[in-house]
Amino acid sequence: MKKLENKIALVTGGSRGIGAATVRRLAADGAQVAFTYTRSAEKAEALAAEIGAAGGRALAIAADNNKPEEVINAVNKTVENFGSLDILVSNAGVYIGRKFGEHTIDDYDKVMDVNVKAVYVAALEAVKHLKAGGRIITIGSNMADNALSAQNTLYAMSKSTLQGFTRGLARDLGPKGITVTLVQPGPVDTDMNPAESELADFIRGKMAIPVYGTGDDIAGLVSFLASEEGKYITGSWITIDGGLNA
Repeated sequence: MKKLENKIALVTGGSRGIGAATVRRLAADGAQVAFTYTRSAEKAEALAAEIGAAGGRALAIAADNNKPEEVINAVNKTVENFGSLDILVSNAGVYIGRKFGEHTIDDYDKVMDVNVKAVYVAALEAVKHLKAGGRIITIGSNMADNALSAQNTLYAMSKSTLQGFTRGLARDLGPKGITVTLVQPGPVDTDMNPAESELADFIRGKMAIPVYGTGDDIAGLVSFLASEEGKYITGSWITIDGGLNA
């Protein structure tokens, strides 16, 4: 029996990058997976079809994480289609890097709405359905602990906020047997953060293992935390960054 057999998962921002790798891994480990996307319906539907062709079951849901009502709708659509919810992975995120004096209030709203508010809203709706053994897993960033360079103030602030959220929610949900954890990736090779660039060369120079990670590296940790093996980990975060923060 696969370790996530009969589990129902929802992954926000699941059509590409770390999110898509997580969708594939959870499905490979036996879960039925719903995932959200904002753009590129074709890519999202292709991922769902890929999982279906491999014998799994996946559902692509259009949802803008800037809009709380669409986040709520994604949770409810998952339950309507699969019958329940066991695992929430809040992965959707946005990055705006500017010199601090050039930031606008609109920048703040965009980053905090997606990186923090949507995480809170998804969890608030998910707890209506999660039972003992449920999992809330958030994808943050190693920049919560190490901003690394200039122009990361707003992003680092949003990701460090998730640490307090994880601590507090773990206390609230622990008596119900639901765990709450935070995964903090570092340099991962994606469309938004390619492993071949001038910035990547700079970052590799600061890593203990000077190699960019892959979405599969992060997805493997998420699957572990979502499984029975992760049942005693809650209220904490795990940084997975090739030693960048060492």
